[in-house]
Amino acid sequence: MRDYDEVTAFLGQWGPFQRLIFFLLSASIIPNGFNSMSIVFLAGVPEHRCRVPASANLSGEWRNHSIPLQAQDGREVPSKCRRYRLSALAGFSAQGLLPGRDVNLSQVEQEPCLDGWEYSQDTYLSTIVTEWNIVCDENWKPPLTTSLFFVGVLMGSFISGQLSDRVIPESPRWLISQGRFREAEDIIQKAAKMNNVTAPVILFDPSELQELTPLEQQKAYILDLFRTRHIAIITIMSLMLWMLVSVSYFGLSLNTPNLHGDVYLNCFLSAAIEVPAYVIAWLLLRNLPRRYIIAGTLFLGGGVLLFIQLVPIEYHFLSIALVMLGKFGITSAFSMLYVFTAELYPTLVRNMAVGATSMSSRVGSIIAPYFVYLGAYDRILPYVLMGSLTVLIGIITLLFPESLGMALPETFEQMQKFQDQKKNKEFHWKTGDSQSSHNCILTSVTFGKKKSLRLRRNQSTSCQKTTTNKEIPIIIKTAIC
Repeated sequence: MRDYDEVTAFLGQWGPFQRLIFFLLSASIIPNGFNSMSIVFLAGVPEHRCRVPASANLSGEWRNHSIPLQAQDGREVPSKCRRYRLSALAGFSAQGLLPGRDVNLSQVEQEPCLDGWEYSQDTYLSTIVTEWNIVCDENWKPPLTTSLFFVGVLMGSFISGQLSDRVIPESPRWLISQGRFREAEDIIQKAAKMNNVTAPVILFDPSELQELTPLEQQKAYILDLFRTRHIAIITIMSLMLWMLVSVSYFGLSLNTPNLHGDVYLNCFLSAAIEVPAYVIAWLLLRNLPRRYIIAGTLFLGGGVLLFIQLVPIEYHFLSIALVMLGKFGITSAFSMLYVFTAELYPTLVRNMAVGATSMSSRVGSIIAPYFVYLGAYDRILPYVLMGSLTVLIGIITLLFPESLGMALPETFEQMQKFQDQKKNKEFHWKTGDSQSSHNCILTSVTFGKKKSLRLRRNQSTSCQKTTTNKEIPIIIKTAIC
C-alpha cells in the first residue's frame, strides 16, 4: 500500500498551495506577539519614591533629605518604599537644624509611603502600576497580572483550536487516518489545481481504502499519549521540554525592561534577535539531527545566561549582548520543538500531542513572570535559574529518539519502532540471487578475523554487502537475514 507522501508526491514540495498555507499560518501568529508582549509596557514599573506632601511643612533642605538611601547594584540610590518620619523631620526643620550636620540621619526613624508615591515619567506616562500604586508591599501583583493573562491564553486555546478549523484546510493526512477519504481527496485536488499540476484520476484505489478502513474506527484519547512505557517517557520528556523552554523564553522577554539602557531599544533588540534565530532554526532542520541541534541551541542559550553572573556590573553592553545571545539560542530551540514533536507522534494523535505540549508551554509562560520577580531581590538570580534549567533540559533532549529522515509515523507501532531504530543502524544490502534491494539490520560487525557478522530481516534470504571499507578490514560472509 502506498503511503501519504507517495500519494501526494505529484503536488511538489513548495508550490503555491503550500506557500499559501505557510503564510496564512505565519500571519495568524503575528497578533500573538503584540498581545503577549504588550504587558511589558502596560505593567512597566517606572522609577518611584515616597511622596512628601506640600503640607509637611519642611524646609527645602529637609525635603531634599526626606528619602533614605539604600544600596543597589553597588551604589546608593533613594529608597523606593521608605521615608524618614515626617513628624520628626518637621520638628528638626522648625528648630533650624540641618541634616547631616546637626542630625545623624541614620538614627532618624523611618516609615512607609503613607501618602503614596511619585513616579518618574521619563519612560512611561502611565501604567497599571502607577494607576493602582502596586509597588513595594504590593509588588507581587504585576507578575500576577501577567500570569493571569497567560492563564487566559491557555483557556482561549481551547476555543481558538476549534475556530482555526474554519479558516485553514484540514490536514489530508489526518482526514485519511479518520477514514474521511472524500474530504482528503477534495483538498488534494484543490491543491493540485492551485499548483497547476494534473492530479491522477483516482488518488486512492479501492484496495487501499479497504486497508485504511480500520483506522476510521480508531479514536484518540489523551491517555493514548501514555499508552506504553516508551511512549509515556517521550510524552513526559516532551511536556518538560516545552514547559522549561517556555519559562526561559518568556522570562527573558518579560525581563527586557530590567536591562540597562533604553527600555524600548532593548525590547526592539529582543524582538529583532528572533528573526535570525528562526532562519538558523530553518537551516539546521533541513539536514541535521533534531535532538542534537535542539540540545545544542539550548546549551548555547543556557550557557551564556549562566555566564552573565561573571560580568562586572559596569559592563552593561556585554550583559545585554549575552542576554540577546541567550534569547537567540532559546528562540531557535523553541521554534524547532513544533517540528520535532510533530515528527515523533503518529497521525492519529499528532495534533493532540502538539496541543498537549503547547499547553505545557502555557504553564511555563504562567510561571515565567515570577522568575522575573526574583530579580527584585537579586538581578542575577533569574539568569542563573533560567540558565540552569535550560542546560538541564538540553541534556534531557539528548535522550529523545531521532526523527531525521524517518517517515512520519501513521500508527503507534511505527512510533514504537523509533526506539528500536535508534539502537540499530540500517544498511542496504542486496540479495545474492537477485539484484533487488532489501533492508537488513546490522546486529554485529566483524573487524579483523575474530568476530562474526549477524544480520536479521523478516525474509529468509542471503544478503551480501555491496560496498567495502578500505580503512578497516571487515570480514563479511554470506549470511541469512
